Amino acid sequence: MEKEPIKNHQDLKVYQMAFDAAMKIFELSKKFPVEERYSLTDQIRRSSRSVCANLAESWRKRRYEAAFVAKLNDCEAEAAETQTWIEFAVKCNYLDVELGRELYGIYNRILGGLVNMITDPSPWLMKR
Repeated sequence: MEKEPIKNHQDLKVYQMAFDAAMKIFELSKKFPVEERYSLTDQIRRSSRSVCANLAESWRKRRYEAAFVAKLNDCEAEAAETQTWIEFAVKCNYLDVELGRELYGIYNRILGGLVNMITDPSPWLMKR
């Protein structure tokens, strides 16, 4: 069975993982305390969504390797930031330890996919 070609950023496995993880974080963060609304809740939602947004942007910058890789680096930084917020949520007892580990692991897989794209961007670049 042949794989479908990737036509847009939404077809990327790493994008799908990041989008699903961001939605999971959104649902879980609804239970965070009200006093965290303008700090931890906003930050973890923003950084998790930013992975997806920067991936969409990077996909549109595939004409130029440097621009593509720069945006992927932004994705990588946002994914790592999200992991930090996950750690805080666990330490503050807003997230169960096992759930925190699961989310952290998902972001490790996202980071792995991003690093692979950064290390070898050529298969993703637009052919001239």
